[in-house]
Amino acid sequence: MTLDVLLLFFSAGAVFFLTVLIIAVLRSAYERYEERYLAQQITDLSEMFFFVGPQQLIVLTLAVTAIGATVGLLLLGPVFTVLLILFGLASPTLLVRFYRQRRVKLFEQQLVDALVGIASAFRAGMTLYQAMEEVARTSNPPLSQEFALTVRETRLGKSTEEALVNLTHRVNSDDLRLVVTAINTARSLGGNMAEMLDTISITIRERFRVEGRIRSLTAQGKLQGYIIGAMPVLVWFGFDMVRPDLTRPMMEHWFGYAVVGVVLVLEALGILLIRRVIAIRV
Repeated sequence: MTLDVLLLFFSAGAVFFLTVLIIAVLRSAYERYEERYLAQQITDLSEMFFFVGPQQLIVLTLAVTAIGATVGLLLLGPVFTVLLILFGLASPTLLVRFYRQRRVKLFEQQLVDALVGIASAFRAGMTLYQAMEEVARTSNPPLSQEFALTVRETRLGKSTEEALVNLTHRVNSDDLRLVVTAINTARSLGGNMAEMLDTISITIRERFRVEGRIRSLTAQGKLQGYIIGAMPVLVWFGFDMVRPDLTRPMMEHWFGYAVVGVVLVLEALGILLIRRVIAIRV
């Protein structure tokens, strides 16, 4: 009886200390995750005037991860469950990347008209500060937000060159970087800035036209890539609905997992190769 009590006591103590150790490890991992991963995403979103708190981003990540895990466990099996969980954990990065790309694309489209407006302001006798202030007042977001912040930095004591460089760092646009480099060079060496901005706006507009033409010509290749990439998954679901006795046993053996891993690797390589073939930079 005494031996049984001692065994129970030591077992309970081992479980307790093991639980404390696991909690400490998970807490350290969460703090590292929040410091290195979530903080960067929140900073990127704040730079794009999209303010999300840490708790909101964590709740969003956990919600997407939980939904993916539930769907995977109920419908897809353990392999797809792991993939959906990884997708849920990476959802903040994907969200920030998608939002940044869409914002930069919209900014570049608005930049063409803004350059024409700044060139007209120069011809009317305005300074660069007054021209940027007018663009910030009359344009739509995101261009108005970025130029308003640049005007505010200039008003608080930063030089125009430094404020424009900060603008390029926030937006991270090649077109804007070209414009800022040209403006800072013209301010240092002199030149007809209005004519220079008109030339740059024409160049950017022509690039948009060529990119649109390229997108229309490569749309068929992209669609073929999507269809070919989705075929293994669609065929798997089709067989699983018609003959589950042929598909489910494969997910109960290590060889089946190896086959799924090889398929995923080949799918990723195929997507990368197709993207390289149809990717044409202007």
